[in-house]
Amino acid sequence: MSDRGQQPPSAKAVALHWDGEQAPRITASGVGLTAQQILAIAEEHGVPLQQDPVLVEALAQIPVGEEIPRKLYVAVAEILAFVFALEGIDPRPQEYIPADEEGTSHSGPEEEMEEADSDSVDLSPEAGIRRLDHGD
Repeated sequence: MSDRGQQPPSAKAVALHWDGEQAPRITASGVGLTAQQILAIAEEHGVPLQQDPVLVEALAQIPVGEEIPRKLYVAVAEILAFVFALEGIDPRPQEYIPADEEGTSHSGPEEEMEEADSDSVDLSPEAGIRRLDHGD
């Protein structure tokens, strides 16, 4: 997060870290030369930068190491969405179905019933459904 459009002495920068569990935390904040160093380190490490002078000003009031307050969640969520889009990240938790030793998925009786009740059609050769080709 930076206010890079200003002259270097008044430049401000704030760095955030989000672990995916708790609210994002302020990991660095500075004005002038410190801001320039924060931005240089971020660029050096490929950290995406976003310019939002109003948000930088609000975040700069929060002590380093502290979580962002609830009133800034939406603004910071927009920044995180921007970063996720740039990086191709899907932040939603992924569901994993354990596989047995042969690599096939396990589903319990409830899942099997749901599968049987779905609108799927068995197209395997054992189902006896004849395939229609355009040449027939």
